[in-house]
Parts: sequence; structure tokens; C-alpha cells
Amino acid sequence: MSSEKKRKTADLLTICLKAGKSVKGFDSSMDAVKDGKAFCVLTASDASAKTVKEVNFVCGRYEVPAYATELEKAEIARLCGKETAVIAVCDRGFAAGFEKIILK
Repeated sequence: MSSEKKRKTADLLTICLKAGKSVKGFDSSMDAVKDGKAFCVLTASDASAKTVKEVNFVCGRYEVPAYATELEKAEIARLCGKETAVIAVCDRGFAAGFEKIILK
């Protein structure tokens, strides 16, 4: 992932957070997926292998895309005020935006 992709991901995440269209943290994010509220889930580049595996498992079961970002937990913390490796995106438009940036 290029630094351009990383910056675009951070910019979109900032807007998504300000719009209140995200859920932070592993448990809360997985609940959002199970409740049908999440349209995609983002994981930090330094998330543990166990966390990524569990996110992919739950998202796979509920057919919600999971995207690995280049953002580290500390960078996510700077954006949202909470260090977390997992963020659920609860808006179809934002999810489409992340898909465009990350899968490009």
C-alpha cells in the first residue's frame, strides 16, 4: 500500500469518525457486524494475527468485507482518540469509499 493510499484511508476514516458512522474496538465492531449494522471492517497493520483471523472469520460468516489497512493502532488512536486495531464502518457510502481506496 502506498503512502498515498495510507493518507486517503486516514482522511476518509477521519470524516467517517466525525460523521459518527463507525464503531471502535474489536467487541463493539463484531457486535455491529452481527447486528447487520457494519458494511465493512478495517484492521490496523499491526493488529495481532489472532485478531485479524477472528475478524475475517466473523466477517466471512456475515458476508461483511474486512480490509487490512496500512494504518497502525497508534495512528488510528491519533485519529479517533482510542487505540484500537479494529473499526467497523456503519455506512454504505463510506464502506464503498474504503473499498475503492484499499482494493485499488
